[in-house]
Amino acid sequence: MGNRRPLIAGNWKMYKTPQEAADTAKQLVEQVREVADVDIMIAPPFTALESVSRVIKNSPVALGAQNLYWEDEGAYTGEISAPMLKSAGCQYAIIGHSERRQYFGETDKTVNQKIQAAIQIGLKPVFCIGETEQEREAEQTLSVLDKQVRKGLERLLPEQLDTLIIAYEPVWAIGTGKTATEDQAQEVHQFIRSLIEKSFGNDLSKSIRILYGGSVKPDNILNLMAMPDIDGALVGGASLSADSFSRIIKFKG
Repeated sequence: MGNRRPLIAGNWKMYKTPQEAADTAKQLVEQVREVADVDIMIAPPFTALESVSRVIKNSPVALGAQNLYWEDEGAYTGEISAPMLKSAGCQYAIIGHSERRQYFGETDKTVNQKIQAAIQIGLKPVFCIGETEQEREAEQTLSVLDKQVRKGLERLLPEQLDTLIIAYEPVWAIGTGKTATEDQAQEVHQFIRSLIEKSFGNDLSKSIRILYGGSVKPDNILNLMAMPDIDGALVGGASLSADSFSRIIKFKG
């Protein structure tokens, strides 16, 4: 980890009713109330945003959304817009998660549109990229990431990206129990930072936070965070329990 302020983000995916989410958020707030040197975000399902927003008010925990649509309003049944998320109390929006790409037809183009919509309304985009196991075995990791970054950030200017966060999630490590070694993760994070420098300049590449995601747990977070280009984590399963998530947040011991 460089001199960038770490962000530990929890993606709750399709788990927890509004009451369950509020209960977990309340426990989390109690356990991290004294944390001052790490940014914390949780992204519950849309149905729980309001109940969680109330519980985390005036705490170190910020609210995020798991997805959004790029239009502000319209006849788009089942979709949620950036202004709706902002008014529900969200500060962050996860965009382009591999599960969205895999199951719901998300493309680099739609990811780009969603990032633009988030930035326009003042949400901090957590832009997810990553390769599949097949791509890794074919030694295509770097070319896949290069394309995802270029297409995902097309037509955006460096000054628009000062709140952007990138989350590198090797698809083969999500929910599988497999984790990239800290050296593998560092190598990729360094490559992503070099892509940002090439496209958007040195200042942004130094300041942008790049998170690691993929079976992050309390027992591997410390080694990951020791790497110079890893600035935090996007945590799935281990964020569903306030106990395990707070242990990840307090990785410094």
